[in-house]
Amino acid sequence: MVKGANVGLSALSENVGAVVVGLGWSSATGEGDADVSVLLLDADGKVRSDADFCFYNNPFAGDGSVHLLGKTPTADGSEDRISFDLDAVPPEVDKVVVAASRYGGARFGELDDLRLTLADSTGDGLARFAVHDVEEVSALIFGELYRRAGEWKFRAVGQGYASGLAGLATDYGVDIDDDAETADAETAVAQAADGEAASARTAGPERAGAERTGTGQVGAAPEGSAPEGSGPDVEVPGGTSTAPSARVPAQSRDGHAVDRAATGPEPAEPGTAAAPADAPKPVRRPRTAKKKVTLPRTAKKSLADNDTWRTARLFPGSALKSDRERETRATSVVLSVMAQVPEFGRRLTAAFGAPAGRMETFTEVTLPHGESPRRPDGVIRVERAGKLWTALVETKTNGNALKPDQVQAYMDIAARRGYEAVITLSNDVALEGSPLVDVRIDRRRKHKVALWHLSWAEVVHQAQMLIRHEGVGDAAHAWLLQELLHYLQHENSGCHGFQNMGAAWVPVRRGIDEETLCQGDARALEVIENWERLVRQVCLRLGGELGQKVLPVQRARRGADPGARRTELADHLCEQGRLNAEIRIEGTPGVLGITADLRTGKLRTSIEVPAEGAGYPLARAKRLVRRLSDAPADLHIETLVDGRGTGPRGTLERLRPEPADILPKDGAQITGFRLSLFKGMGAGRGSAETGFIRSVDDAVDRFHAQVVAHVDAPAV
Repeated sequence: MVKGANVGLSALSENVGAVVVGLGWSSATGEGDADVSVLLLDADGKVRSDADFCFYNNPFAGDGSVHLLGKTPTADGSEDRISFDLDAVPPEVDKVVVAASRYGGARFGELDDLRLTLADSTGDGLARFAVHDVEEVSALIFGELYRRAGEWKFRAVGQGYASGLAGLATDYGVDIDDDAETADAETAVAQAADGEAASARTAGPERAGAERTGTGQVGAAPEGSAPEGSGPDVEVPGGTSTAPSARVPAQSRDGHAVDRAATGPEPAEPGTAAAPADAPKPVRRPRTAKKKVTLPRTAKKSLADNDTWRTARLFPGSALKSDRERETRATSVVLSVMAQVPEFGRRLTAAFGAPAGRMETFTEVTLPHGESPRRPDGVIRVERAGKLWTALVETKTNGNALKPDQVQAYMDIAARRGYEAVITLSNDVALEGSPLVDVRIDRRRKHKVALWHLSWAEVVHQAQMLIRHEGVGDAAHAWLLQELLHYLQHENSGCHGFQNMGAAWVPVRRGIDEETLCQGDARALEVIENWERLVRQVCLRLGGELGQKVLPVQRARRGADPGARRTELADHLCEQGRLNAEIRIEGTPGVLGITADLRTGKLRTSIEVPAEGAGYPLARAKRLVRRLSDAPADLHIETLVDGRGTGPRGTLERLRPEPADILPKDGAQITGFRLSLFKGMGAGRGSAETGFIRSVDDAVDRFHAQVVAHVDAPAV
């Protein structure tokens, strides 16, 4: 589509009751990013309330008809996706605006390949819009969905705002405080939070002002308060100073973090003066984010007499004996928690086109199919606005592979019965452009069925993100997710994710050692595919532990076919004997590289960090060594020199007393440093203690904890 064009959705597909919009971009450095937002507008072109503004801290809007799905890995990096249940959009909403904004003074002109994609509920692409000429804007409307004569249409907009998110939202009736403009002031207040909390309890009627009630929302100040933008008055000894309010986290009686802005003011302590009843109270705006419950990482002290006692579990795993028992138990456990914890069920099904509604799950289902009935492992049904979305579930545990004929039968049953999807769940990891199971699609059928795959590692990742970092709306739901996580990580559950490099692993290693592996060997391609699966699982596991976005970096020509890219990597493996991968961890200064050298049996983890700050080269080297004071002594440091790659190198143990040894002798300009750790590589193809998979996990964990975390920390 071109800018300004519009099209009716019904002309593109028969499955437009729910659609998925994707916003994508790329940057030369790989670090450019933006925040996605959606606004629901009435006939006057304004939001009905602040709740109609859907953004990163309010991912649901329109009674759940709009859901921000977050980032999804693609061939070019990642893509932000948004799910729209158009049948459930409130009738008062005439238009839905899809936008994105940058922060910290960044502009969209610094990004490349700005694009919007539109897909139907089956995943088929419907439209694509490339956005151009947005050099100086920091907020951008990509497109809009709107009603005309009872039909939903899409318009390609491409309109930019130099005033950023605040300007865009204000045009549509939303009051928003740009985080980038107030970050410095909030940091200053956080440092004085203890003194402010004490003075707030005794401030009396003189204290008035705006109270922050949610990310991006500031309440209006009552009469007599400080001017807009200056924040509330904070009483301090010797006078009154002006600063924005800070939300100070407290601890509830059950040990969970509680936001005082959501639970109300703290009661006055004995001996302090309470505010008079007629004191003016801050005007609160509607909250755009609900209070969330997360579980502490450290377990509470046990009341057991000794360590041999085992805590009673909701989902015990010790009694499982056969693969059939493991599959039945795992299916029932996951589906039951999905139905009881809405946030969890929604996260697992939203990307498959399921609406946000009442979910019910079933096991031990029997469905007719020819002469013999079929028994899928489970069924998921979601009801929304009188419509039903249904998916069949096929589960495998341990190393059991999905059976093509079994999945094909479920696809046929789903097509005949009008089901929307078949979901497979196993320890394998799906790759882009490489389906786990090849199925035949009858093009003559009017109803289309989508085939989706989930890895057990993805299920674990989503549970960790909710209970450790993002939170859920109920303490009981958090406990259910904790029990689910304990079961999936139990050694007997069979749900441990990707754990085998495949039958080609040993022949390929032997061929590299003997220099008999030739380019074009299909076994090398199989190793490359399994290596990519392992890297994706490392990203899921590390992201769940850190609560940050961790994505694989795919270095390929734009538009290149994933299969062609893997074939090229397989040829490099045959020629060089090395497996290479890169992962990007949110909040770190560079890309974490992983190299497995099959010739030497060594694993290398590395990161390139820029030479920070101004000053003499020796000052930069000393600053780096100080930051790495707790790093391992065998850490290798290489100097990156402008125009000729690497310069001097040495171990941290040798450089600690003499940081000047890392400087180029000819005075060449230093652009950065490469930090590397080396580790022995496991030989086995499995995930045992001495296996290759375990050694990769350990190497990444060690490098992040002992090196990356220290580099990212601010210098003392």
